[in-house]
Amino acid sequence: MTALEAANKLKAKFGDLISEPSEFRGEVSIKIADAEQIVEVCAYAKNDLDFNYLVDISSIDNYGYDPRWTIVYHLRGLRNGNEIRLKTDVSEEKSKLPSVISVWATANWHEREIYDMMGIHFRSHPDLRRILMWEGYPYFPLRKDFPLAGKPSELPGIAFTKLTPMEGGPFVTVAGGNPAQSREPRIRIPETDSIETMSRLERRKEIQEAHGHPKGPGPIEKK
Repeated sequence: MTALEAANKLKAKFGDLISEPSEFRGEVSIKIADAEQIVEVCAYAKNDLDFNYLVDISSIDNYGYDPRWTIVYHLRGLRNGNEIRLKTDVSEEKSKLPSVISVWATANWHEREIYDMMGIHFRSHPDLRRILMWEGYPYFPLRKDFPLAGKPSELPGIAFTKLTPMEGGPFVTVAGGNPAQSREPRIRIPETDSIETMSRLERRKEIQEAHGHPKGPGPIEKK
């Protein structure tokens, strides 16, 4: 059974709840109309269609549109090599849907990360707490309305955040200029002159000549 055939079986099983399958570059996706039924759909995909591995759960912020959130489940059948993508939408007002931990235990960390970064809750998750930011952090960094430079925050005795300078910062590629390598954060040293930058570029040239690519801490001795 192919991934497209499996998607059609999901459609036959759940009817109007499931969209017509779409295929792009060999990847098959379906849309689930009601996020509240995600557990039933996933359980059928695992138990009856052999999608026994949850590769990932990701979230999309459709900022400015309603529903704001799209949750994407990437499934794989380890025995047959098939992959399928399930999508479902959740409104910003609700920002909640059922957990699929009862189907795949590995959903635990995926759902916690989405909760941490997007602020979307997963009902019946046994341990829904932040996984990257600390408890008490008031923002959700992957939302599109979260500024690139971050937001200042402070939780006394635990942690704090400050604004990160963007223009001219050590982790930002400089626009324009030539050569392109001299604009990379790995090459530039803030508040130093061009001699240091050029010496790094020359060092890359040595590495390139020594072992075929401009990466690594230095040239490798030829054997």
